[in-house]
Amino acid sequence: MPANGNSLDIRDEVAQGFEDIFGSPPAGIWSAPGRVNLIGEHTDYNQGFVLPFAINRRTVVALGPRDDGILRVASAFADEVAEISLADLTPDRLQDWSAYPLGVAWALGQFGADLAAVPGVDLYIESTVPVGAGLSSSAAIESAVAVALNDVWRLGLDRPTLARVGQLAENKAVGAPTGIMDQSASLLGTPDHAVFLDCRSLQSELVELGFTRAGLELLVIDTDVSHDHATGGYAERRASCEMGAMLMGVPALRDLGIVDLPRAREVLDHETYRRVRHVITENQRVLDTVRLLRSEGPLAIGELLDTSHVSLRDDFEISVPELDLAVETAQANGAIGARMTGGGFGGAAIALVPTDGISRLQVALDGAFAEHGFSQPTTFTVVASGGAGRN
Repeated sequence: MPANGNSLDIRDEVAQGFEDIFGSPPAGIWSAPGRVNLIGEHTDYNQGFVLPFAINRRTVVALGPRDDGILRVASAFADEVAEISLADLTPDRLQDWSAYPLGVAWALGQFGADLAAVPGVDLYIESTVPVGAGLSSSAAIESAVAVALNDVWRLGLDRPTLARVGQLAENKAVGAPTGIMDQSASLLGTPDHAVFLDCRSLQSELVELGFTRAGLELLVIDTDVSHDHATGGYAERRASCEMGAMLMGVPALRDLGIVDLPRAREVLDHETYRRVRHVITENQRVLDTVRLLRSEGPLAIGELLDTSHVSLRDDFEISVPELDLAVETAQANGAIGARMTGGGFGGAAIALVPTDGISRLQVALDGAFAEHGFSQPTTFTVVASGGAGRN
């Protein structure tokens, strides 16, 4: 792996897995990280602001070119090998987990790749990004495959374009109406920095996090409550936001600010108003977090994390009891701030915690979840790491 803080190096396993299935060594190995969204939830598809960072948990892809027009994909987490010809590659022909990598190949064709002229490939995939935890295991697959095919097919696409490729694959091939944040974080990540992304212009800036210097670590609390963005709750929230923007007479909720909330309360029904209020205030929290990280450092952002969770819980209504308990327990046991992260309806919470308080918080979380009759959470710290690339 590149120097990105990744302690979970599975390159050798991936190379061996490729050879076991396809009968020869791979031509190369690529990887891409999952991401934690520090703040800015459900703002991306509203053309707003987000602040994710790439983490030291990665999806690794081994690739070997073929002398025909066939794509084959295998992985450590599925028994079958998915196979399709480049000529037959359309979203409606893709299904199950293989829609993520194969969807990227299709999406590259939509961005100019001549799928009639490029060689087929064999792909083998393994990952240390937890699935269903809100850490964007899907974007890690898409981004790793995108950089691999971009290299092997010699397409010359830049990172922002590859992020759009991954988003298109997830929207059309997988059927999940997600924004562009996850792929951008996976492709643009840099050690010890978050990616401050304007989801309208796709302009990005790196913002130093400085957690280690401040004596802090970012703890992920995976509740083991799985979610699925291709199902209803996420799509319903997106539709509600689009309705709110239309009724307010703007192209997207990005175009509204705090000063517009009184008018929104008059124009919108109560539920739509609360959805809109979350997006407006969350955009402002992202801007405030960036400002504070640059001026005062990470010790100053805890209240913004806390209020983000309240907004997601009460206005956007996408939290679950396990996430609320994780956040409340973290806040009561020394966390600077805590919030759910990801699309919601399960997944993970994050807590910004003094390094010397990590173990105490982990014990408190285990006790609190047991007391409430919930399954034990999986907890681990993450480090802001480098983005996708060849290894």
